[in-house]
Amino acid sequence: MDSLLIKGGVRLDGEVSVSGAKNACLPMFAAALLTSEKCVLKNVPDLSDVRFMADILSALGAVVSNPSKGVWEIEAREISAFAPYELVRKMRASICLLGPLSARLKKAEVSLPGGCVIGARPVDLHIKGMRALGCSVEIERGYICVDARKMRGGQVYLGGRFGSTVTGTANVLMAAVVSPGNTLIENAACEPEIADLCKMLVKMGAIIDGIGSPTLSISGVPRLGGVEHSVLPDRIEAGTWIAAAAASRGRVLVKGAQKRTLGSFLDILERAGCPFEIRSANSIYVDASNIKLRPVEAVTLPYPGFPTDLQAQLCALMTLADGISIITERIYPERFMHVPELARMGAQISREGPSAIIAGKTKLSGAPVMASDLRASAALVIAALAAKGETLIQRIYHLDRGYDNIDSKLKALGAKVERLKA
Repeated sequence: MDSLLIKGGVRLDGEVSVSGAKNACLPMFAAALLTSEKCVLKNVPDLSDVRFMADILSALGAVVSNPSKGVWEIEAREISAFAPYELVRKMRASICLLGPLSARLKKAEVSLPGGCVIGARPVDLHIKGMRALGCSVEIERGYICVDARKMRGGQVYLGGRFGSTVTGTANVLMAAVVSPGNTLIENAACEPEIADLCKMLVKMGAIIDGIGSPTLSISGVPRLGGVEHSVLPDRIEAGTWIAAAAASRGRVLVKGAQKRTLGSFLDILERAGCPFEIRSANSIYVDASNIKLRPVEAVTLPYPGFPTDLQAQLCALMTLADGISIITERIYPERFMHVPELARMGAQISREGPSAIIAGKTKLSGAPVMASDLRASAALVIAALAAKGETLIQRIYHLDRGYDNIDSKLKALGAKVERLKA
């Protein structure tokens, strides 16, 4: 497994371009199974998760190709309804195959994706949604088995213990667009990635009202056609670069950072005293050369609230603030695997239930640390940039799952970083 060696204390300076959104393109790959015609996706990030999804679609029988950088073509003329554990176990997002396979083939057998280091992510709402569309759903031998011969429009409420479900909304949405009759999804996820999936489906011929809202109204159509669609920029990557610029006291123009998708995060940064300037609808400039960070209190919530996928990065940044910050995790209460690794670098963080209490003004020092998940890895990079000395971040395959060429982008901004091959 590769590692990253980062020498801290170097200010980031320059421009960085945000890649396409991982959390949008993965369900879009699944949506390509809804039609036998060619689907072309552009602005797709170069990630291991994307390649995993391409492998899964290929194993199902689709013809998948990557003719140029950021472009993927998918043609699913003849596909199988069986998605085995050996493939699905690599990536939880592959649960998004459930809706398209059920709708296209009137049956599906998709392996349960298994456990997750950031905490429980049950699929009960996915199953509830499919049953609301008239499907028979059973769990057998570790597989979700769907009989969709009686699939039709229906009404489903997708609220759960920790709010709406993003992948569950995607699954029900993709099944509903080609189901006879009308479907009403209440408490649908409002994330920009879901809205972008809706836009792709509309281009394919779907009829969807309420895009971007918690209520989606769908009129089923007999079939969908091919599409060419460009994936929206990754708001989580954009937020990560903004936090990295602040932690390194850098001056960075983040191209692809959209105020409309980062509102809650930018509000927290403003309260923390991090200076930024909205340069355009698609770029934000951070000048943290004279930054004096203030502590904040923040709570992760479903969109448009503060995203759980930026919680770890904010934790790392707040170790540098002058005072005590409290960050509460309401989406995945156990998502604090980064805390003990940050402590190895000198951070003073204690856990109180779903909250992290961070004593700031820490003098971070480089240390060997272990990445546990995707966003925890990003937090360690941010801390390493601010730390004195060298930090060795191990198991960075997590980073490669969600950040397109992060080491190359860091180098372009002046960071002292080296990828060490296993």
